[in-house]
Amino acid sequence: QVHLVDSGGGSVQAGGSLRLSCAASGYTHTPRCMGWFRQAPGEAREWVATLYPDDGTTFYIDSVKGRFTISQDNAKNTLYLQMNVLRPEDTAMYYCAAVRYGGSCLRVSVANDYNYWGQGTQVTVSS
Repeated sequence: QVHLVDSGGGSVQAGGSLRLSCAASGYTHTPRCMGWFRQAPGEAREWVATLYPDDGTTFYIDSVKGRFTISQDNAKNTLYLQMNVLRPEDTAMYYCAAVRYGGSCLRVSVANDYNYWGQGTQVTVSS
């Protein structure tokens, strides 16, 4: 059973940076893709970014392009989200997610296509 543990959230002022981490364990084959979602209070869960571990291909929602970077450390089985130039509208609970080996990542922004989820880490950006 794949287990994901999110960490790295916190409170920062606008313009600041945070790096989120997602430690993965329990899988025998590399997930098909891994990504980050976020959910603000009273809002729907929103896709942020996805990475294909096999070839490093990345995808981002437009609002974070140029500010956020998704990456991986294969040796540590860890997924990262480097977040720079943070804005108050980035405030949310952030979740990492993974699609199982053999699954489909054609719809990277669809939460229901992801099989495994972290517990979430809170990011708060003040103006």
